Amino acid sequence: MKPIWIVDDDQSIRFVLEKALLREGLPTRSFVNPREVLAALETATDDDGPQVLVSDIRMPGGSGLDLLSTVKEKHPGLPVIIMTAFSDLDSAVSAFQGGAFEYLPKPFDLTKAVELIRRAVEESQREEVAEERMAATPEMLGQAPAMQDVFRAIGRLSQSNVTVMITGESGSGKELVARALHKHSPRANGPFVAINTAAIPKDLLESELFGHERGAFTGAQTMRRGRFEQADGGTLFLDEIGDMPFDLQTRLLRVLSDGNFYRVGGHNAVKTNVRVIAATHQDLEQRVKEGGFREDLFHRLNVIRLRLPALRERREDVFMLTRHFLQQSAKQLGVVEPKRISDAALQKLSTFGFPGNVRQLENICHWLTVMAPAQVIEAKDLPPEVLDAAPEPLRAPAPVLVESGAVVRHAALPDAGLAAAVDVAPVEKLPFSPADLGMPLPGGTWETGLEAEAMALLATGRSDVWDVLTRRFESKLIQTALLNTRGRRIEAAQKLGIGRNTITRKIQELNLE
Repeated sequence: MKPIWIVDDDQSIRFVLEKALLREGLPTRSFVNPREVLAALETATDDDGPQVLVSDIRMPGGSGLDLLSTVKEKHPGLPVIIMTAFSDLDSAVSAFQGGAFEYLPKPFDLTKAVELIRRAVEESQREEVAEERMAATPEMLGQAPAMQDVFRAIGRLSQSNVTVMITGESGSGKELVARALHKHSPRANGPFVAINTAAIPKDLLESELFGHERGAFTGAQTMRRGRFEQADGGTLFLDEIGDMPFDLQTRLLRVLSDGNFYRVGGHNAVKTNVRVIAATHQDLEQRVKEGGFREDLFHRLNVIRLRLPALRERREDVFMLTRHFLQQSAKQLGVVEPKRISDAALQKLSTFGFPGNVRQLENICHWLTVMAPAQVIEAKDLPPEVLDAAPEPLRAPAPVLVESGAVVRHAALPDAGLAAAVDVAPVEKLPFSPADLGMPLPGGTWETGLEAEAMALLATGRSDVWDVLTRRFESKLIQTALLNTRGRRIEAAQKLGIGRNTITRKIQELNLE
């Protein structure tokens, strides 16, 4: 772990903090003045640079506030804790405005000081993990038309600061979209701050959002900046906005209106410049009708609405996502060689309904990396919830983007068919028709038809039933894919989740030329 850098001209302060942090297993490095720190930062590597910087505010060799300003310019993600005497509260306010993580009043309680530093360490490590993931992996993956519409919408919004509402089921990737909107916006150099309003108790949520003054309530030992202040100049992502308590909705509306708010226990208005992106899995229109969500706040947030499709609406992406998550799982779990997955296992996965969406698929890949007995994952190795589930019927995707109340057409649907496609009843797509098996469709599902055909063939005493049905199944599947791609083999292979050489070999074996 990287060390905690301590900057103070008082040797006793440095000594006490060093010993306390070492007892907690936190390495340290100490400096007498800001000049030494800036010189060390110039030569520091990723491994020996600071995890957290703790600095006094007044030192003979320079000001802690000037140090804060310089450090934040070059290392915006580094948490900086400013130590100050009680008489320096005005300076502490300046420290927060300059981006300090927190301030530590002198004389301080050593236990609380260590607790504060450990909290800063955890925040720093979370940011590092997020940055590594964003740098090492694509922002989002998807070849399905519904996801391509999402990508196009992000592109259209890339030069805008407009408020965006992201809707979609839990686990569908709403925070990834919010991060992409931030990364490709004019605010990309500012902070991205996320908060799940449903995960924080009501009594604490107000303080989390707007911060609090020292002494505002029991346990408020210091003044604390809220998420709105932390996100100043950048983007604030409010996840699960539909669960926000009604009284806090009023305060949020005020901030969105004029950018001003008051910390809990505060009397001076704080000005912030934040772009808000909200997300919810709930039907906010219905929540407004029920009186659980303010109508004026709904319209303030619902400037641009971006709908994320569920994974079952983009089944063609299951193959790509599965292989991607298996690669990621191997890295995260320290496995030398990522597991590979057979075509049969992928096909079985693609028929699963994924009620937990992309997050559930990622968890399944973690499970397979640990639990699958062989290097190649077969269908029988899939977790019980996949093996025991009935195949999910395909559904037509809904429109992706609603802008100022107008539906932006889904690129994959014809103009005349849009309304019907949005409201259409579930349609089950058959990989082969019952006629191809030489029989009607009893019970209305292709599995029933397959079972009946298999029983009929087995009753004849044949010993090649597997080969006969497999050839007919593969033939119809490849022919359907080629029809869908207008004969483009590489694209058909990608959509089927098989290799280019595999589809070429199968076409030759099945005499489909």
